[in-house]
Amino acid sequence: MMGQYSMTMTSKTAATTSMKSGGYYSESTRGAKDVIDNASGMLMDAIAALPEPSTDRALNIADFGAADGGTSKKSIRASVAAMRSKFPERQIVVTYTDLASNDFSTLFKSMQGLEGNDENTYYKEFDGVFVHACGIGFHNQLMPDRSLDLGFSATAMHYISEKPCEIPDHVHMVGTSGATLEAYAARAAKDWENILLARSNELAPGGRLVFMNFGKDEQGRYLGGTGGADMFDTFDMLWKQLATEGKISEAEYINASFSQFYRTKEEFSAPLVDTSSAVYSSGLRLISAHTGVVGCPYRAAFDQSNGAMSAREFAVSYIPTLRSWSETVFANALDASRRNDERSAIVDLFYQRYEDLVAENPDGHAMDYVHCYLAIEKIS
Repeated sequence: MMGQYSMTMTSKTAATTSMKSGGYYSESTRGAKDVIDNASGMLMDAIAALPEPSTDRALNIADFGAADGGTSKKSIRASVAAMRSKFPERQIVVTYTDLASNDFSTLFKSMQGLEGNDENTYYKEFDGVFVHACGIGFHNQLMPDRSLDLGFSATAMHYISEKPCEIPDHVHMVGTSGATLEAYAARAAKDWENILLARSNELAPGGRLVFMNFGKDEQGRYLGGTGGADMFDTFDMLWKQLATEGKISEAEYINASFSQFYRTKEEFSAPLVDTSSAVYSSGLRLISAHTGVVGCPYRAAFDQSNGAMSAREFAVSYIPTLRSWSETVFANALDASRRNDERSAIVDLFYQRYEDLVAENPDGHAMDYVHCYLAIEKIS
């Protein structure tokens, strides 16, 4: 039966958190893949610790918030290989989960090598592997009780189930304070508890979770906010500029509030170490937690070119990685009465101005990835 702590993401939030389709997301987010590849050892450690299931059931792996599957393809293949090596007689089920609006078509084409790239196509490599998709958000319980062996999620669970309010003075919680920030913090804390309780219901005894989530590190750094030109401040400045010029309304400026919250390591860990919490009582235990920064690959390529790459070329390579996950926030902030071509023109202008800004002065522009890496076990 479904866990009692399941909750439903609102349609409004779902509409503003989808990624661009057609493979655009994975093609434009090399940094996200670097994060996953760098943490592959955590997945191998988790599989090495898995107990032999008590029955002859299939083993289950889930990728929560998979997008188009491109960034996790290598790590999922490695996980399938390691699981098959440890349990050679077991069938394996891989489930990719994301919102109903997700680009599952590209995911399945890529996974089967139907787009000309056979690399890491584990479905063809191993017999007895079955691949499923679930178009429901991870704030809900998605699999039967005690059926999951390895749960994985990368760069996804910073999304909250619903915005408690719009952010009137910025586009993101990292740029606000007071009652607005408190409302986002409260929503994020409850969502994190619900996410963990849902995963606890799903996990078999001895099952493991490996999560790498956007957050704030011990120095207060976060995605695109590690020094230099702050990415979210730049988003806010350019979006507000459109409002000042009358190209968008004040309401449209305010409506571009990201449904995200960047937790600290302590906020991630709290329900897993508090012996009085519902999460701890459910049997989940924290194995390890640490933060880490993965540098922006587009910035690195520019810096390492020693002048061979122009500032404009850097800007052209860099802006798509921002656009791949943020565009729907700004597009859906625009009034529904606007024509589609008008909406597209405004969004294009917004990102063109960001590109021009970077091209004019690239100093400090980078989207460094700041994550909290968690390893979790279900003990009973």
